[in-house]
Amino acid sequence: MRQKYIISIDNGKNVLKISEYAIITNIPKTATALTINSAKYSLLGEEAYDKKDIKQSISKGNRSLIASLRTKNIFPIEPYVSKIAEAVTALFQSANDDSVELLFNDVDLLSIPEPQGKEKESKS
Repeated sequence: MRQKYIISIDNGKNVLKISEYAIITNIPKTATALTINSAKYSLLGEEAYDKKDIKQSISKGNRSLIASLRTKNIFPIEPYVSKIAEAVTALFQSANDDSVELLFNDVDLLSIPEPQGKEKESKS
């Protein structure tokens, strides 16, 4: 599944907002990158956080921040929530940026191990 997280800071409301989207339609195996990138993402959930609480979590460390970011509405898997936490920290440290978009593809999490027990043939 392809997912997208949009993380934004609304300084007027003192809120950090995370919106989770995914492509929930079938993507053909022959799809090009352009086709995939233009596919329609559907909103799965979103959460608003008090900026003060997030700043406090950042100061306590990555584990505290991750615990604060995971809620009943947004609960990303470990590899994704780590990247989201990094992006949130970077947003709070940046004077110029107020939003960031993260793209994930579950296929990237899969690894195919090499077959064991087969020896490579040597050409002599």
